[in-house]
Amino acid sequence: MLTPVGEHELLLLWLQLVLLLATARGLGALLQRVGQPAVVGELGAGVLLGPSLLGRLAPGLAERLFPGGDVESALLLSVAWLGIVLLLTVTGFETDLKLLRRLGRESAGVAAGSLVVPLLLGYSLGLLLPETYLGESGSRSVFALFIAVALSISALPVVAKILQDMRLMRRDFGQITVAAGMVNDLVGWLLLGTLIGVVNTGGVRLGPLVTSVAAITAFVLLTLSLGQRVVDAALRRARRSDPTGTAGTLTVAVLTVLAAGAVTHAIGMEAVIGAFVAGIVLGRSRFLPGAVRQSLEHMSNHVFAPIFFATAGLSVDVGTLFTPADIAAAAAVLAVAAVAKLLGSYAGGRFSGLSPMESMAAGVGLNARGAMEIVLAAIGLRLGVLNANSYTAVVLMAIATSMAAPALLRLVLHRIEAGPEEAARLDREELLATSVIANAQNVLLPTRGGANSLMAARMLNLVLQPDAHITVLTVDRRDDDAEAEARADRAGALRDVLGQRPVDLRRVIADDGPAAAILREAQLGYELMALGLNEEFRGTHELSRSLQRILVGARSPMLLVRRPLRNQRERGDGTIRRVLVAVSGTRTGQAAEEVGYVVAAAVGAEVDAVHVVSRPEGPAASTARAATTLLQRTRNLARRFGPAASGVLRTGATPHKELLAAVEERDADLLVLSTQARTQEGRPFLGHGTEYLLEHAAPAVVVVVFPAGAT
Repeated sequence: MLTPVGEHELLLLWLQLVLLLATARGLGALLQRVGQPAVVGELGAGVLLGPSLLGRLAPGLAERLFPGGDVESALLLSVAWLGIVLLLTVTGFETDLKLLRRLGRESAGVAAGSLVVPLLLGYSLGLLLPETYLGESGSRSVFALFIAVALSISALPVVAKILQDMRLMRRDFGQITVAAGMVNDLVGWLLLGTLIGVVNTGGVRLGPLVTSVAAITAFVLLTLSLGQRVVDAALRRARRSDPTGTAGTLTVAVLTVLAAGAVTHAIGMEAVIGAFVAGIVLGRSRFLPGAVRQSLEHMSNHVFAPIFFATAGLSVDVGTLFTPADIAAAAAVLAVAAVAKLLGSYAGGRFSGLSPMESMAAGVGLNARGAMEIVLAAIGLRLGVLNANSYTAVVLMAIATSMAAPALLRLVLHRIEAGPEEAARLDREELLATSVIANAQNVLLPTRGGANSLMAARMLNLVLQPDAHITVLTVDRRDDDAEAEARADRAGALRDVLGQRPVDLRRVIADDGPAAAILREAQLGYELMALGLNEEFRGTHELSRSLQRILVGARSPMLLVRRPLRNQRERGDGTIRRVLVAVSGTRTGQAAEEVGYVVAAAVGAEVDAVHVVSRPEGPAASTARAATTLLQRTRNLARRFGPAASGVLRTGATPHKELLAAVEERDADLLVLSTQARTQEGRPFLGHGTEYLLEHAAPAVVVVVFPAGAT
């Protein structure tokens, strides 16, 4: 039978939430102004409102505000634990499994050292701490294991935020530290899940331990494989039913988190373990809208997580550490935690080849415990593994290491210089990060399996980053089985053209035609679409009806690709030896330049960057200076992508004819240009020049098409 909640208890809950959130956010903002993580101020809010300060200065008021009864505590803790679940979900968003799989020797060394040494020293410390630190469970071995896990976990969000603020996330050192932090968190939470199972079964026994490990392992593996497909399908369906909103996808995301939490709780683990794994799954999905992810992050970071940390601080009573023995024990926890993480990271880094300063910086960064440590301490207190003394010591250790890490990291990191190879990589990554085309991660390739689609697939494989995901879409009618099978075979052949990158072969049945089906699919969040030009264009000078509808309805940039004409001098091996890029100086024009330069760099081709000034009598001095400056800029851009480009300035009344002449003179194998789709006389229009070049240029042509208003 449910215990009724009275009006007084509900009123008290609203007052508690107002007081905790206002104090936590205020102190968090104040601490951020002096360079500290907001979590320190949020925890401080609970310390101020709890027995440490308010409970001593005004015990009567503290008792009325936080009476600690079963009903009142249950209501507040329900909201606080929702904050933990959301916090671990957001942490899962930031966990990059691809980076973990790419762990090199250095990352593996730092990760191993920063885990093994704290686990060993933490377990030893747990065996030596006084009896007054043991929780209600009373098991010394479980308590020691819990301390070991507590000392092994790092605060990945804190480390990542510091590196982001210092613009060091993509440095070699930054990647190593983040990767090691991910391993720390993943292994730490798996160990915690196993330890929770041990606590719930009553001790360290082989059978329950094996069961706990098997259960959490099976959950993680199934969730990251089958669960990923289920979540992707649900998000896809939600986006299809509401392509302009986020209500459906937000519901799917929250249901995923709650369901995963319920499963891990049912198998004897904490719900936060399931939320963490659910966050990884949602973060990996191509169909989770950025707005939904941002909404969950905002609700976590600015509402529920501050309430949780303030609530956690309510349980901290620094008065319990007034005796010399307790002060010494708390100091030992802090000292062993700091030394173990620093020593382990340094040893692992040096063993794997890092410099002394890089190894030291890794240890300093991974020493920040922050939010994750508070979550772990709260779990330990709830399970009875920790008591008020040990809980306070662990929380204070988390606060101290989090406060020290930013200043120490800034001191160390400024002394680490990037080598030539790393500097070149960073420059290229910075360049690609601003690219509309080359940095696309979720790409749609509709196809009927024709030669132009094959050419489009080849261009995508050359332009996109290796981890970009491509969906190859074929559309069939219900009564078109024979042709559908042939199209499916041709679409499957594109997988070979696309190499080893992630590829989905998707077939849909649409009675309303291929254009409608392609536009429905395009609404699911693709950043780029590649389309092969219809084969009849050269003879009719007309875009197909389907292509016209797609150009009108698409909201993302497109690559419109046409294969070489039959009368072009054939290259026996199909090699692209020379690329000609049309340079216009516009934002859309720069996208075409990027495509041309990336393709040229990938195949080792020469590049001609051609700018046409439409003044038949010759450019004026100012025009010539502007054109020269533009060509110098595009040559610099080409060098950043890899190839050296020759700048070519041509003058003529008809720019597209000058480009065609340049193509023929230079014997180009690929022409890249850009345009913006617009409507003329009821049909999409790519521009007279673009359509003329698609009609007459002999080499392969790639047109970067931006939808109307996209620039």
